[in-house]
Amino acid sequence: MALNIVRRIDDRIRILNVVVSVSDKTGLERLIPGLVGHCPDVKIYSTGGTHAAIGKILGEDEAKRRLIAVSDYTGQPEMQGGLVKTLDFKIYLGLLSETYNQAHQHDLARASAVAIDMVVVNLYPFRQTIAKPGVTPEEARTNIDIGGPCMVRAAAKNYLRVAAVTDPADYAALLAEIAAHKCTLGLDTRFRLMRKAFRHTADYDAAIAGYFAGVEPETMRATYTLQG
Repeated sequence: MALNIVRRIDDRIRILNVVVSVSDKTGLERLIPGLVGHCPDVKIYSTGGTHAAIGKILGEDEAKRRLIAVSDYTGQPEMQGGLVKTLDFKIYLGLLSETYNQAHQHDLARASAVAIDMVVVNLYPFRQTIAKPGVTPEEARTNIDIGGPCMVRAAAKNYLRVAAVTDPADYAALLAEIAAHKCTLGLDTRFRLMRKAFRHTADYDAAIAGYFAGVEPETMRATYTLQG
């Protein structure tokens, strides 16, 4: 007979470690000061252009205290061209660890990793790219996000203690909850964010599949100079 296993989780989780990596930077100027203002111990891990944008929002002194480049945290520099930034063991250990699990706690300690409480991610603008007149398959291909969907899915899978934030329209409500509940987010909120996150990645993949379903091999081949 199957056993029902009850996982011991917290209804509310404190926001201490946040990964922010966004293509659409709308609302960052409100989100970041709000997080810092309501969560005195928060650390923000970020990459590339997002890291630079957050640094400007925070200012030099505050950025030194709170803002950490993902490459500094992982010890791995970004791949040239920014193709690999967040696909790292320490990031996914921090996202997928169930902190009530003693073995996972040992894994975090072994890797000198932190448990990540929130991911704020939106993806490369694939739909906007393919909507441009005369777009080529190569332009479409280069706007397929890899790291973003992986982080969103990992965070959403572990909604037991991680908030997966994919829509700038949610920032205001999240800040309001954080302000009202001493820098914490509830399980119901994390669950709603999970459902929205998987819808987001599903729609993204559907757009990619739909576009390339309409591209003939001859059209694709004409995009490149082929050798051999």
